[in-house]
Amino acid sequence: MTDHDRDRDDQTRDERGLSRRGFLQSVGAGALTAAAARPATARPPDAAPPAEGERLSKVTLVINGRQRQLQVEPRWSLAYVLRERLGLSGTKVGCDRGECGACTVLIDGVPRYACMTLAVELEGKPVTTVEGLMRGEELGPTQQAFVEEDAYQCGYCTCGQIMAAEGLLRATPTPSLDEIRKQMSGNLCRCGAYPHIFAAVGRAAELRKGGAS
Repeated sequence: MTDHDRDRDDQTRDERGLSRRGFLQSVGAGALTAAAARPATARPPDAAPPAEGERLSKVTLVINGRQRQLQVEPRWSLAYVLRERLGLSGTKVGCDRGECGACTVLIDGVPRYACMTLAVELEGKPVTTVEGLMRGEELGPTQQAFVEEDAYQCGYCTCGQIMAAEGLLRATPTPSLDEIRKQMSGNLCRCGAYPHIFAAVGRAAELRKGGAS
């Protein structure tokens, strides 16, 4: 600070009773005092207690040929139960509102959106996920066809695409291209790999004829 600034500061202090420099020093000291006085264990107020959970229902699901007894909330979707309670993460959740098809599984052999199906609805009904198409460590024919035809890019929708194709081939072993397009129309591919997907379904039909089931 120059002598001129000190003189002006002193003049301001004489006129108003407190210099600018003194004011800044007092503010800084007050902030430090407040910080030091704050308890070290200070924390935000406790959140409101969670709402009481819904009553659990006992349900027996048949997943990939294995019976699984679970306690589920009535509102839980099959997708949630498969992923979060059974660890079957092949069932993907995309839109979570029945539009994209990433969560497609087979229920009684028919493709269904797992995000739109309540687990409690499926007492005793057979559910097949993409993991259930494996033969030990080997891919099933529909899975193998998707690999051979490079029918994926990012891969997120692939499991749902495979399950939709599997459902079609179980009902129609030799589908036409139009039948393939119609069946797969409920499964969206953000990457736009549809020509490869259609080719993979046709290839899967060939592999299944060759003795694979």
